[in-house]
Amino acid sequence: MDTALVIGGTRFIGRHLVDDLLAHGYDVTTFNRGNHDDPFAADDRVTHVEGDRTNDSALEAAAATIEPDAVFDCVAYYPKDVQAATRIFADCEAYVYISSGAAYGREEIPKREGETPLEPCTPDQATDDSNETYGARKAEGDRAVFAAAERGVDAMSIRPCIVYGPHDYTERLDFWIDRVERFDRVVVPGDGTNIWHRAYVEDVASAMRIVAERGEAGEAYNVGDRRLVTLEEMVDLIADQLETSVEVVTAGPRELAAGDIALDDYVLYRAYPHVLSTAKLAALGWESTPLEEAMARSVEAHTESDRTGREHGPDREAEERVLGILDTF
Repeated sequence: MDTALVIGGTRFIGRHLVDDLLAHGYDVTTFNRGNHDDPFAADDRVTHVEGDRTNDSALEAAAATIEPDAVFDCVAYYPKDVQAATRIFADCEAYVYISSGAAYGREEIPKREGETPLEPCTPDQATDDSNETYGARKAEGDRAVFAAAERGVDAMSIRPCIVYGPHDYTERLDFWIDRVERFDRVVVPGDGTNIWHRAYVEDVASAMRIVAERGEAGEAYNVGDRRLVTLEEMVDLIADQLETSVEVVTAGPRELAAGDIALDDYVLYRAYPHVLSTAKLAALGWESTPLEEAMARSVEAHTESDRTGREHGPDREAEERVLGILDTF
């Protein structure tokens, strides 16, 4: 494969995907509405086609003009998006859809492709735009990929868990980096052993390319760090990269109530562990970045940005009330 079309390509995962494709010799075209700054505007290796991916005619025109070998769909949020794209790009050598670990419909450790069932999706959920239906919509997109493969389309999907790294506009990891930067004592909800599987963004990008090159049509591939850490271990890892030390103070529901805080007020907290098996992807030759290296790049990007992520967790004043209660025990 020599030519790639990236639907999206300017903000986070798509931006890193374009970098990865360029590094591996692809001619790259991005297709998006142009609503965000284009980091590749001055890069003559990247062609930009402006268009709305929900407009089938615009996608059809792009397919006819570009004739890409591989299509990477970074912004398919509704099943109809995947259904249209797999039809329009049916003759490509590979179509790769970004699904999500949220597509899984049963809690088990680990969640495995082809074994753990997916979320069901009603017609109303398929067109809804709330966070509550996100997993269901992604699961239905997966089913659209499987149906396309049965028609002979070389369509595949990847299912990343929580993605982090440079240019992460969600600021979920930034909340915790900001806490470690500013305070000697960091409140961690629960007992600190919470696990919510995370995936470094450059590894998600390389996974998409590798699946396009080596994956099997009709298959889905989980993506996540090969080494998992608890929430407390993640805070310590951030502190190591900032060359500082912090006291991790764990607080359960009763202690947090002193600050009118709930456990799930904290980003990256999840009551039941969310763990994806990545063995299937690794069997294609994919490797994840060492965790210390991934966190070092993420912390450096945070310190060079104006992101704080503070809206993703309680105010420090509320936490101080919790710490005051804990200090009396």
